[in-house]
Amino acid sequence: MIVLLLNGPGSAGKTSLARALQRTTIAPFLHVQMDSFLSMLPPRHDNHPDTFFWETTQEDDAPTTRYQTGPLGSALMRGYRRSVAALAHEGWNVIADDVATANDVDDYRAVLAPFRFLTVKVEAPLAVLEAREKARGDRMIGLARDQWQRIHAGIDYDFSLDTASLTPDAAAKRVCDYFGI
Repeated sequence: MIVLLLNGPGSAGKTSLARALQRTTIAPFLHVQMDSFLSMLPPRHDNHPDTFFWETTQEDDAPTTRYQTGPLGSALMRGYRRSVAALAHEGWNVIADDVATANDVDDYRAVLAPFRFLTVKVEAPLAVLEAREKARGDRMIGLARDQWQRIHAGIDYDFSLDTASLTPDAAAKRVCDYFGI
């Protein structure tokens, strides 16, 4: 089985790429999103030190929102990664849509060792991310800026995409061609 990790900051185009990949790959792939797991949290644990919490500051005259993870949030994300592995164990190819740190990717590598684990760096220039973030209207302003600065640090990827100049379908074709999927 194949697990394809799409990793990048918010508004980089991971979800659009995942949907395009589902239309393009030869074999079927499930699309499993980190955001789906976040939406399982009870509302009272929104911005809570045990799960996930954030602080917005001004940097270079622009808001920067740092999203941090508490112990229950870390447990939820480990569960997310193990859910991806469980689906692969059951015979599914999986597209994992995540905002993962280097430690998170190391955990993926450990739990997905029996499978073909492929990593794709999904990125775009900061100005593009911020424009998308604002246009979406469903994201905290400044989150993309913070993630853009730090999310790819220390991660060796199999393939990289800049989504600023590619449609999701064109990006999906590049991924499929590169990996032969």
